[in-house]
Amino acid sequence: MNRTASAAILLILWLPLSACQANCLWSRYDLERVNRRIHGQVVDHTDNHGADRRIWSTALHEKRGLYVYLPPGFDPQAQYPVMLWLHGFAQDERSFLEYVVDDLDAAMVAGKLPAMIVVAPDGSLTRNPFRISAGSFFLNTRVGAFEDFVIVDVWKFVVDNYPIRPEREAHVLAGVSMGGGAAYNLAIKHRDRFKVVLGIFPPLNNRWLDCHCRYMSPFDPNCWSWRTDFSNPYEVVGRFYGIITIRMKDVLDGLYTGGPETAAQVSWDNPIEMIDRLCLQEGELCMYVAYGGRDQFNITAQVESFVFRTIQRGLNMTVAYDPRGKHDFATAQKFFPSATEWLAPLLAPYSPSSTAAESAASGGRQPPDHAMSPDRATNQGADAPRSPRRAQQAW
Repeated sequence: MNRTASAAILLILWLPLSACQANCLWSRYDLERVNRRIHGQVVDHTDNHGADRRIWSTALHEKRGLYVYLPPGFDPQAQYPVMLWLHGFAQDERSFLEYVVDDLDAAMVAGKLPAMIVVAPDGSLTRNPFRISAGSFFLNTRVGAFEDFVIVDVWKFVVDNYPIRPEREAHVLAGVSMGGGAAYNLAIKHRDRFKVVLGIFPPLNNRWLDCHCRYMSPFDPNCWSWRTDFSNPYEVVGRFYGIITIRMKDVLDGLYTGGPETAAQVSWDNPIEMIDRLCLQEGELCMYVAYGGRDQFNITAQVESFVFRTIQRGLNMTVAYDPRGKHDFATAQKFFPSATEWLAPLLAPYSPSSTAAESAASGGRQPPDHAMSPDRATNQGADAPRSPRRAQQAW
């Protein structure tokens, strides 16, 4: 990847660190500070903090790291819902500590989310988020069996070592950007195990083109085609500030075999095509997606084409939309309140009572009532929400 593309991705994604900060950030003392400032606890199964506690991945033939978050008032004799959190492009499991755990913990303390266990595995290729390369997308590709790592290795480890509710309704796949697309991919494939899927600006139609074969165009249901040619590694798939470009090779380099068969390989793991190929039916998944109107990777068109297809198939989906939102951390943070409001009533029936823990953590004050009817959740969005039917009208 060229330096310009690397700089752009680092700028847009969630890694605004100097070299010194990068060297110091992941010392063992930082995890201790995280656990001192939150009310739950992060359990270390990585090699980031002075000892190698990684798990063995049979799928990847190597050790891999993950963090496990335990909620406030955790009771090992109780059983909890579980969320697998999948990180974004140019990240690894460490982004969970930096950007995710504080908001999740605060939401549980405030009673806005029921108590749950959250697992954040490492899906990076290089084990170094400061060196940019193509992402794994948590798929089984030429670079490794990352889907099997999550669905087999990580899942078995978590179920064997933590008190997880057995019902699929208590199992969530969630992620941001690359991880959000992977969450949808894995949830559609493995809906016997997962009922709830949440993605923030996820790539949901990796073969999107308009009818003039242009990728960076806005979605129009009357001007829509499918990419069949992935042979141009220099095609622009992201643009920042009008001058910095991200090209096809920067994102997909090495994942697929190349040549004419690449389109078929991408199609096989393309969420919008999977809902037809795997016959996704209404009620099999509870789906939430959030995206911005100014996404630099044109995830806007990918998401809108996906939602359009779900409408055609009669599938319910909660859609949150920020017309000024970009592919960045600030936009993702804006969606957090609506995402938790949507998620809370789905998991509440499967979470042990945590009223005492929340009250103790908040100084004895009773947490606010976070209950919300499923019907209301179905149409609930973020600051500028779109239900699927409203979205269809807007298009």
